[in-house]
Amino acid sequence: MTRATPPAVPEVGDELFSTECHLGRAELIAYAAASGDHNPIHWSDRIAAEVGLPGVLAHGMLTMGQAASAVTDWAGDPARVVEIGARFAAPVVVPDPEGVRLVVSGSAKAVEGGRVTVALTVTTPGAGPKPVLGRATAVVDLEETTR
Repeated sequence: MTRATPPAVPEVGDELFSTECHLGRAELIAYAAASGDHNPIHWSDRIAAEVGLPGVLAHGMLTMGQAASAVTDWAGDPARVVEIGARFAAPVVVPDPEGVRLVVSGSAKAVEGGRVTVALTVTTPGAGPKPVLGRATAVVDLEETTR
């Protein structure tokens, strides 16, 4: 298997990437099928309203997965991502039919040898500046590996 060439080792504070994705109801339903999480707050406006939510919500792990995909795209190889974590800070409301735009950006928080700690920011621009993931970081090993 040929591995992608890793990006250059950045300096602390460098902006590494910024990417956007669209989440609509079709993506929520596909994720529910893949994950087995069929909670109706992820597809039914009526149920979401009945339980006091502002609308249908994206699955937290779907949001986290979008952040992880952005990191692996930047790293060039998923095997280079050795750690990723976050806390769910705000819900991602997915209106129908327009859906929502999710923006994921990363900057170098720490660099030690070939390991980069990436500070992640994940937002939905229409919902204000508050990130939807808090304390979101990933550790990426940019040194050549034989994994």
